[in-house]
Amino acid sequence: MTVSAMPSLLSDAGLSRYIQEIQKFPFLTAEQELSMARQYRDYGDLRAAHSLVTSHLRLVLRVALSYRGYGLPMADLIAEGNMGLMKAVKKFDPERGFRLSTYALWWVKATIQEFILKSWSLVKIGTTASQKKLFFNLRKLKNKMRMFDDTALSPDQAKSIATTLEVSVDDVHQMNARLSGTDHSLNVTVFDDDGQQAIDKLADTQDNHDVTYAQREEADLRGQRLKLAMNTLKDREQAIFSARYLQDPPQTLEVLSQTYAISRERVRQIEKQAFDKVKAWMLTTGSAA
Repeated sequence: MTVSAMPSLLSDAGLSRYIQEIQKFPFLTAEQELSMARQYRDYGDLRAAHSLVTSHLRLVLRVALSYRGYGLPMADLIAEGNMGLMKAVKKFDPERGFRLSTYALWWVKATIQEFILKSWSLVKIGTTASQKKLFFNLRKLKNKMRMFDDTALSPDQAKSIATTLEVSVDDVHQMNARLSGTDHSLNVTVFDDDGQQAIDKLADTQDNHDVTYAQREEADLRGQRLKLAMNTLKDREQAIFSARYLQDPPQTLEVLSQTYAISRERVRQIEKQAFDKVKAWMLTTGSAA
């Protein structure tokens, strides 16, 4: 069986048509998403993977639009975001209890941010976590201060930003100078025919308050049950289970093998034992609670 190709955006001029194309793909219910994620994970079903990816293309577009102020083509930002989405689908574990959109959001943002940092020839200092945070949050903080132009920051403003982001004042001034060089308005009009922005054309995919509340209650309940299940594990099992399943990104087998002075295969065995114990508790004692 063949899988139809995903819509592609070759240039920013085709953005309007691209948006129309991706809106043809339906959203998946939680049950549909869970079923398709299992189909792809267990059987390598490419049709299921295709549905998981295409149903989240609008998520990628929204994220890409939020980074359009860095002067890079939207077509490139969307392409990078789609790559992050496909990585997320490949690594997604449907048994963890959360939706793909929650997991994919991290991958999409990370992929786009890495692309932006590599593309900005002037920003060579954006390599550490604090510098990346400064690079991607300086504009937001300036907007909150109602600083919408490229003027230099006052000493008080620079100090306030440095304190908020936990970086030096010199780093703030240097980054502001770099960003001011090619700054673009975040309110740029994408659609020439009616003056609207691309983000205005997207449907609101958020659930209503009742659904959101129910989902939050369900998530809290699952969290409580997971804590009870983990209490049945031995200390090392609990630590490895947390490192492998509750951290994002998960800790690698190599790091854990060095931490506990055991082989990678032994870590994998302990991980599986812990997972089986938690799963068994959740399916028996937990379901009866």
